[in-house]
Amino acid sequence: MKKNIVAVSILSFMGVNSALAAALDRSGQPILPFLQDGNYFEVSAFALDPHVSGKVKPGNPSLSILNGANVHDMGESYSFVNAALKVQATEHFSIGLLYDQPFGAKANYSSDESVIPKAVPIVGNQGMFHNGNTGESTNAEVKSENISLIIGFQPNKNWNLYVGPAYQSVKGNVQLRGMTYGGVQGLGGYTADIPEDSSVGWLAGVAYEIPEIALKAAVTYRSSIDHKFDIQEDLGALEVLKQNPAFGYVDAKTKVTTPESVNLDFQTGLNDKTLLSANIRWVNWKDFVIRPHDFGFASEILAQQLSPSYKDGFNLADWSKDQWSVNLGLGRKLNEQWAVSGQLGWDSGAGNPVTTLGPVDGYWSVGAGVQYNPTSSYFVAAGVKYFWLGDATAQAGSYSVPGNSLNAQSSEFKDNYAIAYGLKFGYKF
Repeated sequence: MKKNIVAVSILSFMGVNSALAAALDRSGQPILPFLQDGNYFEVSAFALDPHVSGKVKPGNPSLSILNGANVHDMGESYSFVNAALKVQATEHFSIGLLYDQPFGAKANYSSDESVIPKAVPIVGNQGMFHNGNTGESTNAEVKSENISLIIGFQPNKNWNLYVGPAYQSVKGNVQLRGMTYGGVQGLGGYTADIPEDSSVGWLAGVAYEIPEIALKAAVTYRSSIDHKFDIQEDLGALEVLKQNPAFGYVDAKTKVTTPESVNLDFQTGLNDKTLLSANIRWVNWKDFVIRPHDFGFASEILAQQLSPSYKDGFNLADWSKDQWSVNLGLGRKLNEQWAVSGQLGWDSGAGNPVTTLGPVDGYWSVGAGVQYNPTSSYFVAAGVKYFWLGDATAQAGSYSVPGNSLNAQSSEFKDNYAIAYGLKFGYKF
């Protein structure tokens, strides 16, 4: 069973598990390529096609005229790439370089939806997520890249201690439109361009291996990483607030801290042709907040209009719970060239109600993969995965204002799904 090629086969499809995880989680920040035997290189690409639609939430007292209206598919297809290089420099020391795109978001609401009649003063001709005749709708995109340099120490054949820095860059853009955010007279005219910022964190972990039975177990911690952005913001109609000296506007950068996480990976051979694997992941989304500087300034003023004694404002996006995900896999070697795998997955989500920029509350998933090994040195693997997305109630950031939680809940998303595809190439040298 030692060094059985199926040990690579089942892991080759794991990346698709995290292609649609809670909050902004994407890659799952894998460590497994670094734990391969000898010298190893891999590159993988993943694509996801989500279908996320809903209806305006009935019972919202401030938007009753739109209650029950359809919210068309706001999920945007996206793709990302992972790559890894691991070199066994000596008998006891290894070095690795991991590239992934750990966090991201892509949302685009339709501008072809129900609108408030033109005759209604001030808010006429606006929809829940678009501003009527302007053709502008709510959309958002966040991109990130991460390069981790890892040094491993193996005191014997069973133990592997590893640590290293992680260099991370993040950028994005946000456009809020529609009555969900107060319409054109409120934050429904807000736009933000988030320029790229780079910063450094770290990771550390320990792995235990019994090669004779293809057993590997590893726990990996990744630190949070602080970023400071000089975000270019436009408050729309609320720009005039910045010119009023009574509000004391002062320009400043925006701090965003990407979350810490822990991955627990396990695999063991059941026999010389079958491998069982598991991955458990925790991400600290509960403490993650996005509040661009000017957005926060305006939110403090608007919040006091809703609740005069409340002066803390509200966030553009946040989550109420940490994420937990579990993925189980079973791989089977058919012959010297072919192997197949199947997987089941579950993700807790990061709380519900949830931000309008990602109205999904976790998932259940099932997937299948196949791997072809032309020689014992390299392989090509492909997989597909189907996600049953958790029903969610979408809310604007103003939910945190006392007494405004119901008004902030704009829409409900039910019975949605996504399909993910993955392709990987691996080479041992």
